[in-house]
Amino acid sequence: MRMPSKEEILEWISENPTLTSKRDIAKAFGIKGAARIDLKRILRELEAEGHLEKRKRSYADPDRLPPVSVLEVMGTGVDGDLYARPLEWQGSGAEPVILLMLKASDPALGEGDRLLARLTQVGGEEHQYEGRLIRRIGTNPTRILGVFRKTAEGGRILPIDKGEAKEWMVPAGAVNDAKDGELIEAEQIGPKGRMGLPRAKVVTRLGDPSAPKAVSLIAIHQHGIPDSFPDAAIADADSAKPAPLGKRTDLRDMPLVTIDPADARDHDDACWAHADDDPKNEGGHIVWVAIADVAHYVRPGSALDREARKRGNSSYFPDRVVPMLPDRLSGDLCSLHEGVPRACIAVRMTLDAKGRMIAHKFVRGMMRSVASLNYEEVQAAQDGAPNARCAELMDEVIAPLYAAYAATKLARAERQPLDLDLPERKVVLTDEGQVASIKFRDRLDAHRLIEEFMIMANVAAAETLIAKQSPLLFRVHEEPNPEKLDSLREVARAAGFNMAKGQVLKTAHLNKLLNDAAGTEEAELINLSTLRSMTQAYYAPSNFGHFGLALQSYAHFTSPIRRYADLIVHRALITAHGWGKDGLTPEDIETLEDTAAHISQTERRSMLAERDTTDRYLASYLSERVGNEFTGKISGIARFGVFVKLDETGADGLVPMRDLGREYFHFDAENNILVGSDTGMTIGLGQRALVRLAEATPVTGGIALELLELDGVRPGKGGGNARRGRGPSGKRKLSAAKKKAAKTRRTVARKRR
Repeated sequence: MRMPSKEEILEWISENPTLTSKRDIAKAFGIKGAARIDLKRILRELEAEGHLEKRKRSYADPDRLPPVSVLEVMGTGVDGDLYARPLEWQGSGAEPVILLMLKASDPALGEGDRLLARLTQVGGEEHQYEGRLIRRIGTNPTRILGVFRKTAEGGRILPIDKGEAKEWMVPAGAVNDAKDGELIEAEQIGPKGRMGLPRAKVVTRLGDPSAPKAVSLIAIHQHGIPDSFPDAAIADADSAKPAPLGKRTDLRDMPLVTIDPADARDHDDACWAHADDDPKNEGGHIVWVAIADVAHYVRPGSALDREARKRGNSSYFPDRVVPMLPDRLSGDLCSLHEGVPRACIAVRMTLDAKGRMIAHKFVRGMMRSVASLNYEEVQAAQDGAPNARCAELMDEVIAPLYAAYAATKLARAERQPLDLDLPERKVVLTDEGQVASIKFRDRLDAHRLIEEFMIMANVAAAETLIAKQSPLLFRVHEEPNPEKLDSLREVARAAGFNMAKGQVLKTAHLNKLLNDAAGTEEAELINLSTLRSMTQAYYAPSNFGHFGLALQSYAHFTSPIRRYADLIVHRALITAHGWGKDGLTPEDIETLEDTAAHISQTERRSMLAERDTTDRYLASYLSERVGNEFTGKISGIARFGVFVKLDETGADGLVPMRDLGREYFHFDAENNILVGSDTGMTIGLGQRALVRLAEATPVTGGIALELLELDGVRPGKGGGNARRGRGPSGKRKLSAAKKKAAKTRRTVARKRR
């Protein structure tokens, strides 16, 4: 058995960055038995010589760039190719050269431009890496969204924003082949032109204003979501430098990992767990949660801070993100990329054997993620099918995380937070912006694991600040009001379930209702009705508890990249612990009430824009299937018709009153039903429906349906005067129908018991 040379080992590690544990290296070179001792000696020598650094149980080249890096364009070489340099080179050797591999659809780049790029190491070339553009950062031209109108001199842009009255002039050479009537995105290109109009160049042709690619842009502008940063905020972000270790707690040897969706654009939280070795806490666990230290970069009163507060939060759409912070921060310095030192605020939480948090402590630290993982691969690893990079993390990272999570499930069962089961839709787009499919996201234990640890960290933040008597912003969720609860009871009773009355409402009562309905035809109806009975959560400087989570104190701490409330909590922790001068200021404290009201409003604004966008994408997806038949359930009752939620996509469509049948239907608001004046036919929530798609309008997101069957019964066609009321006779039949419906509900309820 031949022992490989040091050069061969270094070459293997360089070419196989995900297979760098001692076991991987031994397997690659066929080293077995006692020869492993010699391999261990060689690896130690390479480490001592500075060629390798040991990260727990694997080795990495310190002169290697992370897979995602910020670059600065150097300019073109003699061959005409574009080259760049890394802005965060930490190696001891010469700074590597990166060849940019740009696609035709990528924006033009020039010397001095900064970009976030995905890197691949190459050999045998004058450059050491190839870089592929993720996005350009540090540039901030004024952007315009509007409809292009062709003129003899080039064109005009009519902004779609209702609050924007001025037009823009497009010179002939800046039209970019835009056609009359197209929706376009443009950039300002200089001072005002003839007739005093500002000039712009067409950057992106979005085609028909009703086309899918335009959907999110329209929603952004309609809801007034700021989508371009002021120059001062960009300048603040561009001038930021990586935080030094200084007085921070050094957590870089801790095997923290990020676990996010596979398409995540930033990583703001990392975690690690291990068994508690304290004999007084037998069976307990230690859970670490580390969050990007955004407060270090976004100082109170700065241009970045003012813009972040204005936005309140990031907004997420199927084809883009409107971030709260510029890319230099959200995609780089505040993103916990694999293998890169990053400033953080971390909490060490001690759990007992039943998953209850019995102690917690915060530190301001410096961490280095050992891996950027996604939910699916982590779950696959836990289920016995780990990929290469998860395999080496199983014993030390993944298995302990799931062990700690198993304990938290015991505490969660005791606490009884509201346990809704509502599938989340995901709009999948093609590269051209067309809707490829509508999927329902899988809910894995990996998702629940991260969710539970983040909730615990948020509780720890609230409890710490309360104990230190520090001002903060709480996340508040109040109990449902009595009227909504009465409506929920009516829905439950009509579906054959009981919900107790006359007692102090607890989430456990609602969970019993949800559990009773689980697995039945009415499960989705009961979940939706329970959700609709809830009040809207909001931010406040006063603590009114969180009903849905069944928690007395709760604050948002875990997502300061995308929520301003979390940044306020981070500043409060900094001030309360005396970690620096970038904490909560007197001005922050004085305006907490206003800040809470403002960011609660921006959160609702983003939710509406995101919902409108999803509705438009759904309408676009269905627009090519007009005339097709679909199954669904009655999801809403109104004076003008009924809404049907389609099983396949979760889209809600309207069946107008005129298409319900030949008779006139009375709207019974108290019982939330429609009652036929002639037949006494009752239409209520949760009934099965067969419908035909009559119309789908992408511009508005409207979907019109024709009712074909209701609970397997085909109603008569509507028409003419037959839908009109029948005077007193109609009223008598309505009363009789109500009694019949009530009797039916009581009968169903008895059978279910």
